[in-house]
Amino acid sequence: MSARERALALRARWALPWIFFLMGLTSMAWVPRIPEIKNSLGLSDGEFGLVLVSSSVGAVIGAQLAGHLIQLIGSRNLMRFAQTTLPLGVLLMGFSPNVFVLALGLFFMGLGSASMDIPGNAQAVVIEKLIGRKFLASLHGAWSIGTFAAALIGGAVATFVSPAVNLGVLAAIGLIIFIPLTERMLDATRDEHLGDEGKDAKRIPWFRSKVNLLWVFAFGSLGALVAEGASADWSGILLAEHMNIELGLTASAFASSSLSMIISRFTADALMERFGAARVVFYGGAFGGAIWSASILIAVPLSQTNNESNNLLALVLINIGFFAAGAAIGPMFPAFIVGAAKVPGIPASLGIARISVISIAGYFLGPTITGFISELTSLPTAFMYPGIALIVAGIAGRGLRTK
Repeated sequence: MSARERALALRARWALPWIFFLMGLTSMAWVPRIPEIKNSLGLSDGEFGLVLVSSSVGAVIGAQLAGHLIQLIGSRNLMRFAQTTLPLGVLLMGFSPNVFVLALGLFFMGLGSASMDIPGNAQAVVIEKLIGRKFLASLHGAWSIGTFAAALIGGAVATFVSPAVNLGVLAAIGLIIFIPLTERMLDATRDEHLGDEGKDAKRIPWFRSKVNLLWVFAFGSLGALVAEGASADWSGILLAEHMNIELGLTASAFASSSLSMIISRFTADALMERFGAARVVFYGGAFGGAIWSASILIAVPLSQTNNESNNLLALVLINIGFFAAGAAIGPMFPAFIVGAAKVPGIPASLGIARISVISIAGYFLGPTITGFISELTSLPTAFMYPGIALIVAGIAGRGLRTK
């Protein structure tokens, strides 16, 4: 590799964390304002869950097309499309006067998120190879910093500005900064978008030999992202409507999970290097899912005793549970992404895209299922579903031993 090629790889390497940070900041900007948006439109849990389907549709379309589009036009060109689509969706969500506009915004947000996330991960896999250093998990740590910042900002301004202003400003910031960062990515002559062997995506089977590993990784990452999506979309409603937590603190559970994801993702590369990805993912899923579920089962009834001390204890317990969940979720998606990128005979971009079709759909569709379960039972009961999904993701992590 020439000095110029290394310089270009390093330039892209240091731009990627900022791209992932902005992805987290913009796509999660609405999370602290979800209770307000839901109430302003008069939606029940089931109706709100149904509206969330539109983000799933956008994400699935984006993920399904991403692998083929990357091979056709290169990853940077796809990111150029996403850099406008994602902020547009966030803008529409903030200004939504009715359910239709909210659904349209969610669709563009899901489409833009998938169209930025998959080529971003594909770029990272190639850059790791070029510079000889692992950093993919820390990229997702940067994403978590963005989500944490979104939670802090949304919670801090909730009593001062409307969701429209909050989301509009963050969408504008995202658009303005995405553009120069995207131009620092590897171009189509250097991003290995055809794979090492230049294989045609259409000739790669869905079921055969080691290709089946993609299904293990896909369902593992599905479980992790179902849990992450539930934490993002329903935590504020859980605290506001079922624990009577005051406005401004309703984002605390999501902030706790985001903070722990930051920590776990920045330490994940070292932990997986020392203990192995399979072990880190398995034990994280088992303990994280169990602690998260237990905290909800204990904290929600405790908060309903109308005792100030119990209410404070309930708030602490629920945040401990969400912190444990975030710590478990953190390493999972990066680990499964790396596993998919290394399946022999499959271009990294296609391997990543194939598992992302399922896993990103889980991130957006999972909260919809949580809403339906909540409509039939209650939201605290519905949260057992993402808790179990997290444990299942840990079990799927065993497949990371086979490469």
